[in-house]
Amino acid sequence: MKASLPRFAYAIAVLMVASYGYFALRGPKGLSAIADKRTQIRELEKRNGELVKEIERKREHIKRLNDNPAEQELEIRERLKLVRPNEKVYIIGNPAKN
Repeated sequence: MKASLPRFAYAIAVLMVASYGYFALRGPKGLSAIADKRTQIRELEKRNGELVKEIERKREHIKRLNDNPAEQELEIRERLKLVRPNEKVYIIGNPAKN
């Protein structure tokens, strides 16, 4: 009788630890949350990569504008809709809205 009581207590303790582990892993902060976080991390890393590429493209564009005054003037005229004196501008159709 004395030997069965410690065995029973040990079995109950193991069962309680196992059930706690099961519910902890299956709960809202368990394995599914870990998988969701990993997916979110992958998406954010992909977005960061895209942003790095976009930043590099914009840096190259700025460098080209600094190196080439003609391209810089064209960009300014296009964005600000500027014309030189005595230039004639013909608008055909509806102008683009910016």
